Amino acid sequence: MQGLPDMTAQTIDDEIRGYATALRLGSHVVPAYKEMGDVTSPALFVRDLLKRLCENRNEERVKRNRQASGIPNLDKTLEVYEREGVTMPTGLTFDALASCGFIEKRQNLVMMGVPGSGKTHLASALGIKACDLGYKVMFRRMANLIEELQTAHDNHAWPRYRRRIEQCDLLIIDEWGYLPTNVDGTRLLFEVIADCYEQRSIIVTTNLPFVEWNRIFSDERLLLAIMDRIVHHGYLLKHADQSYRLRHSLMK
Repeated sequence: MQGLPDMTAQTIDDEIRGYATALRLGSHVVPAYKEMGDVTSPALFVRDLLKRLCENRNEERVKRNRQASGIPNLDKTLEVYEREGVTMPTGLTFDALASCGFIEKRQNLVMMGVPGSGKTHLASALGIKACDLGYKVMFRRMANLIEELQTAHDNHAWPRYRRRIEQCDLLIIDEWGYLPTNVDGTRLLFEVIADCYEQRSIIVTTNLPFVEWNRIFSDERLLLAIMDRIVHHGYLLKHADQSYRLRHSLMK
């Protein structure tokens, strides 16, 4: 493209955009080939251009996945997580966890510990990594999830909401047990958990041990059914007994 008059270069750029649109190659073709500089081999040019287009498309997909996930803080990555704050279960290393292989195996994670011990950070970080690997993630605080489920049910949008969950590979339920759940909310949550069972992975973060889960669910029969589906094919990750926020607080 070097040496062409500006008007001619602009015309060629416009034609390339038109062809790219017709072929559904996206809007990155012109910026991509301009980044490549001088090329002597047509074959290498085409190869490098297509490689760059694939990279651009993947970057856009990752960006969309992250934005659609509902993860509240996209800066909470694995790179800045203090892994010493979590005790890994037998049969699972932190590196294996960070690879997100549990998603491919449809395995679940229960992250248990006091408030501020890093549960939400680790759950978010795994969600972000999953997005980067091409998985679709849905992150919700439990109270918000129950509210959305009940709203969808009351407004005859329940099937559509269930399809949204069915389209994700990883469902993250944060702050499990902070607020009590009524019978209708428990029933709808059970349907979600049952739909996910052996079909997609679930991460639950909670400050309550299993024996205290009956404090938040009004239907013990449904609670047992929920627990049964979560703990089967699941790992328990125990977090530090002290809050990270308290350890690093300025109020000392």
